[in-house]
Amino acid sequence: MNRLKEKVVLITGASSGFGEDAARLFALEGASVVLAARRIDRMQTQVERIQAEGGSAMAVPVDVANLADVQNMVASVIENYGRIDILFNNAGFGRLDQLQNLDPQRDIETQINVNLTGLIEVTRAALPHMLQQGSGHIINMSSVAGWLAAPQYSVYAATKFGVRGFTDALRRELRGKNIHVSGIYPGPAVTEFSLHSRLAPSLHSKAPAFLKMSSEYVARQVVQVAKRPRRVTILPWWFVPILWFEAHFPTLVDIITSPR
Repeated sequence: MNRLKEKVVLITGASSGFGEDAARLFALEGASVVLAARRIDRMQTQVERIQAEGGSAMAVPVDVANLADVQNMVASVIENYGRIDILFNNAGFGRLDQLQNLDPQRDIETQINVNLTGLIEVTRAALPHMLQQGSGHIINMSSVAGWLAAPQYSVYAATKFGVRGFTDALRRELRGKNIHVSGIYPGPAVTEFSLHSRLAPSLHSKAPAFLKMSSEYVARQVVQVAKRPRRVTILPWWFVPILWFEAHFPTLVDIITSPR
């Protein structure tokens, strides 16, 4: 049984990384995919590739930090497909540096608006349609930084802790309404993240290459969660004991992670 066939999947941040790979993989499962991001040219190329392989896809330009864009995006999906079965909130970026070095608007305000406020507003815009149809699945991309806050990740970690809190609260709020809410918490992966985040050397950029997951690997886990909803998915598996250590021995983690 193909659980995703003919489902309508809306993916934000779909022009690269996890979102781009997830769009392709959802399409291979027979889902109708809506790619949403600011870089329409890149998404249109992906749409053409999916359609050439017999899939169903469309691209919608959106800046998730712009409420009018968000509302227009959801309206476009409903106009074209009549429903939203799966929302993959993937849009986000990081600006990593000592807090005093971060630009108030570009690095702090915009990061919060995209990573947290934008995710909330996209969910708020899509949720009424899921409630009306009596089903749905909201998958929020967070990060292991939403569990363990490292130096130079102050604002980024704040947004990802916020995403985790929002995800947990919304899941409990929607309990009994046949709408699943899942959180994805990946560690280091090979994406464009480092291209936009390296304002200064960071723990992320120092992660050995062999410890970094591929973008496709993470996207495959997202598809699996869409097939079999789970509350929490932490990637890779070996981050689970690290987060357990953080929860039980925070003082030691403070010492280990503090800059020398």
